[in-house]
Amino acid sequence: MTQEEVLKALGKVQEPDLGSDLVTLNMIRDLEISGDAVSFTIVLTTPACPLKEMMKKDCISAIHEFNPAADVQVNFTSSTTTIRADKSNVLPGVKNIIAVVSGKGGVGKSTVSANLALALSKGGAAVGLLDADIYGPSVPIMFGVRGERPMMTEMNGKAMIVPLQKYGISLLSIGLLVDERNAVVWRGPMASSAVRQFITDVNWGELDYLVIDMPPGTGDIHLTLMQTAPVTGVVVVTTPQDVALADAKKGIAMFGQAQLNVPIIGLVENMSYFTPAELPDHKYYIFGKEGGRRLAEEYDLPFLGQIPLVQSIREGGDDGVPVMEGSDEITKLAFSEFAGIVARSISMRNAHMKAETIAEVVE
Repeated sequence: MTQEEVLKALGKVQEPDLGSDLVTLNMIRDLEISGDAVSFTIVLTTPACPLKEMMKKDCISAIHEFNPAADVQVNFTSSTTTIRADKSNVLPGVKNIIAVVSGKGGVGKSTVSANLALALSKGGAAVGLLDADIYGPSVPIMFGVRGERPMMTEMNGKAMIVPLQKYGISLLSIGLLVDERNAVVWRGPMASSAVRQFITDVNWGELDYLVIDMPPGTGDIHLTLMQTAPVTGVVVVTTPQDVALADAKKGIAMFGQAQLNVPIIGLVENMSYFTPAELPDHKYYIFGKEGGRRLAEEYDLPFLGQIPLVQSIREGGDDGVPVMEGSDEITKLAFSEFAGIVARSISMRNAHMKAETIAEVVE
């Protein structure tokens, strides 16, 4: 086999999301050939890519078409895509920022944020989780770090907060800085200032994704965050019931306004159905059926998946062990698939945004 033959074969393998072949996208590296043995590395656009096994199979099949006796070794590495041009100021080491929002409280936004972060991390990404819900922080309870305090460090003469580490991700919440027995009674400007500090005065380090658990509704904190940090996109959380859907529409409308204009990655439906442990094949649609999917279709948004209403999710959140760290494989699969779609959506958006930027410069 020659290098030309192998690259010609791999040129027939498409990257499912980016709409081109692996060779054209420069995703093939470290190609080595020895007799009938060939090895190479595919550079993924995200460590959390859920389609890498499919690409591996397609590559092996493509090479076997012209050399059935070939011994093909496919390795993977990753280089998470980002469209950030200026990394010198705000969150310089963070490639992508995902804001998780909801139109109302009680739809499981914090649960979705926590398990999205963990699922991305388990896919191999470096992930941080910022609890920006100033008035109702949930991360300390959900991760079992109540009473712990973050450390301080000095960087370039400036005091910086160091996030906690738990389950392989970086964590920060206002609940780690104030006594949980006291209510945070702050006016809007004070709350906004705290969120701004979480962005500018925290040493988040090098991250592929920073997931931000936003407060419910639309208000000062949302405006502050979107105008302070280069947010990659927004994930909207809703439940199937009409009341939640009506409020989710307001959240969707907010991010399309001129002063924000932040892309919406998609919509995820939480508490979609209830399946009792003793009846695993039964689904009970307690809050309605397919409301989230219909809303996504109405606004022409990607539908990111359905998360079931399962007792283990509630128990894990209360016990400080999120379901992605538990033993409920069905629910873990639901969150993993959801996170995979989010990662793919971000990769596609970044690739297309780069292409558009280049086109503008050329013109």
